[in-house]
Amino acid sequence: MNTESVYVFAKWQVKEGQLDAVLELLQEVAAKSREEEGNLFYNLHQSKQDANTLLLYEGYISEAAVEVHRNSVYFQELVIGKIVPLLQNREVVVAAQI
Repeated sequence: MNTESVYVFAKWQVKEGQLDAVLELLQEVAAKSREEEGNLFYNLHQSKQDANTLLLYEGYISEAAVEVHRNSVYFQELVIGKIVPLLQNREVVVAAQI
């Protein structure tokens, strides 16, 4: 098992008119993510060119910690169940520092 820190870069394009709903849900996701044992940080950013473009930068102690995060009840309910339907596009890159 790889035990090196893992970083997640996500770019979300929010559907027109859904930004406030996504931001409200995302605050709860961020708070819960930061409480996870394997989380190093969970940072949220918003594009200055397009307010509907959100960027998430997350750090985890290992790939296993990323899996725990993605399989958590709150992630499945809030991100997959409520936020993803409000997105026009979602890109996620999992990376290791070089």
